[in-house]
Amino acid sequence: MRLARLLLLVLLVTSPVFAGERSAAVVTAPGAAQGAKTGIERQEIRAQLLPRRFTTLAAEISAKINRLPVSEGGAFKAGQVLVSFDCSMPQAMLQKARAELNAAEQTHKANKRLAELNSVGLVELEQSASAVSKFAAEVGAQQAVLGKCTIAAPFSGRLAEQKAREQQYVQAGQPLLDILDDSILELEFLVPSSWLAWVKLGQRFQVDIDETGKTYPAKFIRLGARVDPVSQSIKVAAAIDGKFPELITGMSGRVRVTQQ
Repeated sequence: MRLARLLLLVLLVTSPVFAGERSAAVVTAPGAAQGAKTGIERQEIRAQLLPRRFTTLAAEISAKINRLPVSEGGAFKAGQVLVSFDCSMPQAMLQKARAELNAAEQTHKANKRLAELNSVGLVELEQSASAVSKFAAEVGAQQAVLGKCTIAAPFSGRLAEQKAREQQYVQAGQPLLDILDDSILELEFLVPSSWLAWVKLGQRFQVDIDETGKTYPAKFIRLGARVDPVSQSIKVAAAIDGKFPELITGMSGRVRVTQQ
């Protein structure tokens, strides 16, 4: 009796009807009917506030810092002096070069008069002319050095970080100040590449900033030029639409975009 039951069970398991029912159950497994989503579509889209422009100002000459008139966090205007160096030595070198240029010009002027009287050779005349050119170039070089004795702001903004202090001697090329333009705060983040079908420049959305606990309006200002084929995502840039004094660079939050 037990042997007959075992044979019957084997026949049922191996029959085509039973096999077809098992295959159908695998196809309709939970989640199989849903469309495949990229990894980024399953995640919360985060963004960080960035300044419109930012840069690091470095010393162009080796000298001692006399003044740093703007403190960290302070605001400044375009063209305002942010760093002043002690340039007493370049100023002295410029005065010396000007004196040598003046002497060379007097000598060349005298040689030109003597040449008109055939009292000086052509070689002496050309040498005096070369001396004038040499010292004129030296004057120009020293003036260029003096022009680097101050560093002016290339744009209006705020001082993010001081990397040097007053009365400190710095070398040419040494970073001094990190500055940024926060007149417009931007957002950079990744979105699914499928959004390219409906996201447009100027399109508005909302962003929830963690640090303030508030929601702010924003709009798309740039779309990336390349899609990442691995994550199927693209980088986009947006700007906060309006002025909100409580917002500063480095804050972050969650992007909420509604498909239009």
